[in-house]
Amino acid sequence: MTRTAIITGSTSGIGLGIAEAYAAEGYNVMLNGFGDADEIEATRAELDGKAAGTVGYHGADMTKPDEIADLVAQTEADMGQVDVLVNNAGIQFVSPIEEFPIEKWNAIIAINLSSSFHTIRAALPGMKERGFGRIINVASAHGLVASPFKSAYVAAKHGIVGLTKTIALEAAQLGVTVNAVCPGYVLTPLVEGQIPDTAKARGITEEEVKRDVLLAAQPTKEFVTTEQLGALCVFLASDAAASITGTSMPVAGGWTAQ
Repeated sequence: MTRTAIITGSTSGIGLGIAEAYAAEGYNVMLNGFGDADEIEATRAELDGKAAGTVGYHGADMTKPDEIADLVAQTEADMGQVDVLVNNAGIQFVSPIEEFPIEKWNAIIAINLSSSFHTIRAALPGMKERGFGRIINVASAHGLVASPFKSAYVAAKHGIVGLTKTIALEAAQLGVTVNAVCPGYVLTPLVEGQIPDTAKARGITEEEVKRDVLLAAQPTKEFVTTEQLGALCVFLASDAAASITGTSMPVAGGWTAQ
């Protein structure tokens, strides 16, 4: 039977890279995320055309528990079951804590942390019943270390690491593994688009922005790629990874070794 994966926040960037990796392995894939409706449909159709399985889309808002539950229910109805759940949806805001807008804190905690609770709560019963499941939470290097002015993001990502460990223990004897992937800086279109403006603002070259600003904390001075993250997520969903659970894996060019 074809396995099915839900990837939240998968209409662009890291999530789309992970979705592409699962589609290439023959999975059914349910995309989720915000964006222009026509662009999302074009992305879905392109991926569906390349994939051996079926590629769908559900527009669940990750701040709304009822919509998150419907994402899982609709995937089960359309594709039979949910074998793999990748919690990737996330947003960011940077500010000193005394100036941090309360609504931004609430939104980041809701999307970056609470949404994973809701997706797991909805998907885990079916995984338990079938005796197989793979839950992969996309945390961050900031789930293991901290940076100033990112209080909500760091708190949420540390929370994801704790949630990962807890559910891994709950599901340890049920054929379900739960792991977190902790990327450093990934060269997504969003990050790439910030480089020219940052270079201009700081009066330095684009290469200096990459090396000395964005990659200051990554000893390799290399961006993580979406392909690398996709390959890791595919491995963690495989039978070969059955004994890997409750872990938080840095993919950050040595950032967390310091």
